[in-house]
Amino acid sequence: MAKNIKSADDVDSVNRLTKSFKDLRSELAHVIVGQDDIIEHLFITLLSRGHCLLVGVPGLAKTLLIKTLAQALELKFSRIQFTPDLMPSDITGTEIIEENVTTKSKAFKFVKGPVFANIILADEINRTPPKTQAALLEAMQEHHVTTAGQTYILDEPFFVLATQNPIEQEGTYPLPEAQLDRFMLNLWLDYPSFKEEVQIVKTTTSKYDASVESILSAQDIIGFQNLVRGVPVADNVIEYSVKLAESTRPSSSDAPSYIKNWIRWGAGPRASQYLILAAKARAILHGKFTPDIDDVKAMAEPVLRHRLVTSFNAEAEGVSAIQIIEKLVRDVKPKSVS
Repeated sequence: MAKNIKSADDVDSVNRLTKSFKDLRSELAHVIVGQDDIIEHLFITLLSRGHCLLVGVPGLAKTLLIKTLAQALELKFSRIQFTPDLMPSDITGTEIIEENVTTKSKAFKFVKGPVFANIILADEINRTPPKTQAALLEAMQEHHVTTAGQTYILDEPFFVLATQNPIEQEGTYPLPEAQLDRFMLNLWLDYPSFKEEVQIVKTTTSKYDASVESILSAQDIIGFQNLVRGVPVADNVIEYSVKLAESTRPSSSDAPSYIKNWIRWGAGPRASQYLILAAKARAILHGKFTPDIDDVKAMAEPVLRHRLVTSFNAEAEGVSAIQIIEKLVRDVKPKSVS
């Protein structure tokens, strides 16, 4: 059970987590070039017990990044390639009839599917029908799988990273807004810089074979997840997070006029919760014992951008969700501390 950070042991744990994250970044750098912000946001999501939606064009090493992260964290990794013919049982597992060699009796046996791992890469989740998408989303929400009346608990930590390809939309089944809301962060993986791409080409076309050392175990991560939950937060920081999320809702009396013009549907209460959890994790990773307004602002874009449904007016004027969030962060003022 999480408790507030008070004791010397808790302070030591914060310092150990901060150091472990630096070591993790250093270790991943042996294989992954650049992507520092993505790595930080992935670790923030893991520490917050959330899940991530990663959007990026093919060839940006999304699979390699997640697989390398799992190796550095001593976690079991599973990759599921989502295709139109994928069935829910291909994710969760299936029952087979097994015969006892001695008694010749037959009984059903559950064979666990790839969802029974610590880090799941759901590759191109929008390529499979909603029925199959829902099987994964249920596991994300409940952290268990139910089949034939039997419930199977998933191992902790349990972290799902789903990817989407933004340039190929033919034959896809986009996630509805209600299901998008299940993902804590929405991260956009961009092209590397010229210098980074030169380094990538050098290392991937030579005999260089990088190895990754384990930095943290599953038990370490569970302990750090509990630590994040115990991080204290000032009331003005919580109120700012709620005010920021509330300001995205056109029906709110406090919403700016441009929100009523550009937004059809705003972020729900889950956004406020994730803003605080993400701010807590970010604060600890940066060696602080409590988050401030800047931590909330830094996490506003990845938390909010997939929760805003823009209107026709916004599309006609070429205004994106990201531009709206940036404007909101500038306009929404935190309550001064008395």
